[in-house]
Formats: sequence, structure tokens, C-alpha cells
Amino acid sequence: MKKTAIILGATGLTGSILLEKLLNDASFEKIKIFSRSSVDKKSPKIEEHLIDLFQLENHSEAFKADVVFCCIGTTKSKTPDKEIYKKIDYGIPVTAAKLAKQNGIKTFIVISAMGADENSSIFYNKTKGGMQRDVLKQNIKNTYVLQPSLIVGDRNENRFGEKVATFFMKTFEFLIPKKYKMIKAETIAESMVVLAKEGFSKQQITSDEIKQIAQNAGNRT
Repeated sequence: MKKTAIILGATGLTGSILLEKLLNDASFEKIKIFSRSSVDKKSPKIEEHLIDLFQLENHSEAFKADVVFCCIGTTKSKTPDKEIYKKIDYGIPVTAAKLAKQNGIKTFIVISAMGADENSSIFYNKTKGGMQRDVLKQNIKNTYVLQPSLIVGDRNENRFGEKVATFFMKTFEFLIPKKYKMIKAETIAESMVVLAKEGFSKQQITSDEIKQIAQNAGNRT
């Protein structure tokens, strides 16, 4: 039976790659995109909802599918206001999970971050940790929280701090444990598709496990 997917964050790095994969996957017949700006792609599969994501709860009637992919996220440099930052990284995913639960969506996949911890003294980690906690509280049957390390890929924006971190992680890669190595956005997107179709034994999935899921999918093709 073909699936309908919802993507939040389809204009971002990982979300845009995920969208391409779903467009090319015959298992998915419709892709609903909830976003403030258009993805500028034409396909009979795509159903765009251009909305204020801070008001996502007002679009419950349209928020119906088999699986939700939540690729929403920002950075400190892009969103220095902590209140707005929390509305994006915590508020949108948690609201989406609540809507998914309300509408009987059985699979919810969200990108968090390595180091997410609701008890952390670091605002970023604490926000992500709180998001994970409250998404999991919805008790959606198939919930998967991805916890990637530094995500790399071709971005349209300049992230100086990320470039510096990427340089050092590449230079000293041989010293870095698998769990902390950089991960490609392509790999995360591939693993999300696999999770939607096949599931996984754990709800919280570390960066090295994300890579393994994607690699296993590649080995089967």
C-alpha cells in the first residue's frame, strides 16, 4: 500500500534531499509539504501548504498522512533570539507530534542532535533534549529520534563555525570514535526513508547507527 508523507523542513539541507528521495520512491504517492516558502519543485506527488509554522496547530485538517518527517532546525548564528530559537527547535516538532497523535499517524521521524539532554546547562542541548522528551511522550507507535553528529553537505548559506569544525573533524578523523564522526545529510535522509518503510529496534538512534541503517539499505539495492 502506497504511503502519504508529511515533510517539515523540506527547504533545508536534509529535508530537500529527503524530498528528492521520496519523489523517486514508488512507495510514496503523495508528499505534503508544510513550509513558509515554496520548494519550487513541480510534481503531481507534491501538495504544498505555505503557512506560518508557528501556527501549525491551525492546520490539523490537512495534517494527515502515514508518516511525518520533521527536519526542522536552526542555529545560534541564524537565530540568536533564544525565544524564537526554542519556538523553532522545540515548538514546531512537538506541535507536529501532537497533531500526528491526534490524527492517528503511526510513524513520526524527527532529527534531533547528538548531545541532546533536557538537563543540560547548554541551551541548545537542553532545547533538543526537551523536544525529544515531549515528542516521545506522545507515544506514537513508530517514533524515531535521530541524533546525528555534525551534519555536512552543500548548503546555500555560509556557516563559518561549521566550516572550522568540519576542517578539524576531517583532519583528526582517525582519532574520533564512530559515534562522533561527521555525517552527510544524504546519509540521514536515506536512513529516514528506511525507517519509514522498515522501522528500527530503538527509538533514539545515534549517528553511527544512522550511518549503518543507510549503509544496509545501500547493500540491499
